[in-house]
Amino acid sequence: MLRQISLGSVGLVIGAILSVIGVAAYVADNATLNLVGFFYGIPLLLGGLALKSAELKPVPYSQPPTAEVIALREQQATPIQTQIRKDVTRYRYGQAAHLDSSLEYLGLSPTDEERPVLVGIREEAIDGAYALILEFDSPLILLETWQKKQEKLNQFFGAGLQVKLSQPAEEQIELALITQPEANSNL
Repeated sequence: MLRQISLGSVGLVIGAILSVIGVAAYVADNATLNLVGFFYGIPLLLGGLALKSAELKPVPYSQPPTAEVIALREQQATPIQTQIRKDVTRYRYGQAAHLDSSLEYLGLSPTDEERPVLVGIREEAIDGAYALILEFDSPLILLETWQKKQEKLNQFFGAGLQVKLSQPAEEQIELALITQPEANSNL
């Protein structure tokens, strides 16, 4: 739940309240509240503005996971799948886009303008295996380019995962990270 709260918004609200209290205390000639309002309120307000300007919102689920899929996730999800799911579904600060450094490493983000944008995620059961599906808007990086990186994608996401690429619509790419339960039991 705390991952879904914007620190920028919290800083803005608390900073604004304390700043208003400081101004009111200044007018009322209350030195103690005046100091609290100015010395805490204004820095919090400015910090909230800074965080808000560098904020990257969580990626939404395109379909909420079912109870069956959640149970499968708890049994089979690899640490990589868990880390990706948690990272993209929380507020991030100081990043241009979700998974930007990963896409750059994989050669799928030659420039900021060409970078595919993660627009949604979903979790499914595929042939009895847990799958985390990343949904990208990729108008400038074609499916063929993604497919040329298939081997690098498999190595990047590690053992125990199978990477499948698909194109459900024009300019959209789905990257499915499917758990390989037999591979995980050998680790």
